[in-house]
Amino acid sequence: MKKELLMLLSVMLLGSSCQKQGSKPGEGEKGEQSMKAPTRVKTLVVSSDVMDNAQTYVGVVEEREATAVSFTGMGVVKRVLVREGQTVGKGQLLAEMDDTQARNLLSGAEAQMTQANDALGRYTMLHDNGSLPEVQWVEIQSKVAQAKSQLEVAKKNLADCRLVAPVSGVVGKKLVGAGETALPSQAVVSILDISTVKVKVAIPEAEVGGINARTPTTIQVEAINGSYQGGQIEKGVQADALTHTYDIRINVANNNRKLLPGMVANVRFVSDGPQAAGGKMVPVTAVQKKADGSLFVWTVGKDSTAHRATVTIGQPQGNYVSVIDGLNTGDRIVTEGYQKLSEGTKVIY
Repeated sequence: MKKELLMLLSVMLLGSSCQKQGSKPGEGEKGEQSMKAPTRVKTLVVSSDVMDNAQTYVGVVEEREATAVSFTGMGVVKRVLVREGQTVGKGQLLAEMDDTQARNLLSGAEAQMTQANDALGRYTMLHDNGSLPEVQWVEIQSKVAQAKSQLEVAKKNLADCRLVAPVSGVVGKKLVGAGETALPSQAVVSILDISTVKVKVAIPEAEVGGINARTPTTIQVEAINGSYQGGQIEKGVQADALTHTYDIRINVANNNRKLLPGMVANVRFVSDGPQAAGGKMVPVTAVQKKADGSLFVWTVGKDSTAHRATVTIGQPQGNYVSVIDGLNTGDRIVTEGYQKLSEGTKVIY
């Protein structure tokens, strides 16, 4: 029994000795960490050039100008000669109104004109001979003038029964059909000028300052699978009371007439002057905040390790922000995957 107890104690002492001669506690953990695979991140090299901080908005195509064409008088529309989407030229006949009454009025006015001219011819001889009192001569001349005026009005009323295009363009909407009664100044058709169009976009007030009349724009219209370069920009000066946005209208050449009013467009603005504050543009999401409120970005050194760099930022421009101090041209910053980083972490990009 004593022999077995002595053997058990010997085994325990031997195990304790082996533990002391082995690695210290924590050394294996450190070794494992040093063998850990680098963290994969996405990076961006800081450049002194203007970075593409383009913003994309949804816009709507509008006609350059819309003209509502209407009859000047009331009457029943006899026929409408154009359809929606049809191209029309200036002076082209669009619609006709029932002109029966206008023709009757014109016949009566012509008869009165003939009568007045006949009376003028007969009384002229008497007036030249001094046989006609001056009062009667003035009365005859007044009747001739009245008859002439009524004749001109009757001719105008008959001409107004024909509705012609005052401008060239495309028929947008047909608002009155044959058999309907047209009222004075009630639009019968609308004519749209789409030789050039405007793309209307609502811009938040915080971003409208970065857009001027010549800010570059790219316009993508999925309905026709077309891409266009925007022209001069017209900026609204009054904000929407609810959304606090300003209307921007971009002129776009439409030589092929494919862009039509109402089409939805994706408008890409590249704001001018992102370096105006003297800083370098970096993505807003790359800038982090410490517990003390200071800002930093993760940079990647030449040894592929991550380090915090304290920065001072300027004004944001869309999805980017200007870094005034803390970065140099050529620095590589982490834009994605920084959540897994700590000081000195090995990274791969």
